[in-house]
Amino acid sequence: MRLLYQTHSPFARKALVFALEAGLGERIEVVHHETSPTLRNEAVYAQNPLGKVPVLLRPGQAPIFDSDVICAYLDTLHAGAPLIPADGEARWQALKLQAIGQGLADTGIKLRWETVRRPEALRYEALGIGYAHKLVESYDWLERELDTESPLHVGHIAVATALSWLAFRELPDFRAGRPRLAAWQDAFERRASMRATPLSGQTHD
Repeated sequence: MRLLYQTHSPFARKALVFALEAGLGERIEVVHHETSPTLRNEAVYAQNPLGKVPVLLRPGQAPIFDSDVICAYLDTLHAGAPLIPADGEARWQALKLQAIGQGLADTGIKLRWETVRRPEALRYEALGIGYAHKLVESYDWLERELDTESPLHVGHIAVATALSWLAFRELPDFRAGRPRLAAWQDAFERRASMRATPLSGQTHD
């Protein structure tokens, strides 16, 4: 399999960290592609009409996107404990935490548009403030609600890769005043899957 990837995408990193945690790293060739809403990448558009990574290319089968779907597919390919619980409350808690992680990354990207990437004359300050508020509220929720004792699951991976990206992009800090969340993230960053997938590079427009 080939994974269309980008070294500064939180979503692509989530899929790759999941693959590594599932023991599937040797079965996946990582192929870097630069993508941006303002810079069309024809190779990526040929596999995903949204023009975004990650995309998982499978021999003789249709491509799979986005990171949620890729992780769900990868979870069917290994013999270890599932990283997406099959049923019960554990499933809904893992998927809810995944939604928070995805929302953090998505909101962070939107905040960057309003504070860094969009031409200054076109930035909407109130919208940027609103996005920052969503991040802070989510950080506070994670400080209270994050289950740090349950076995590793997709929600943990989604949150950890999102928080790592938010720090990489110097977006609103999640550590100050949140010792429980900060300690958990520090421990997660030491996992082999995270050390093997460092964030790097800037978006090309």
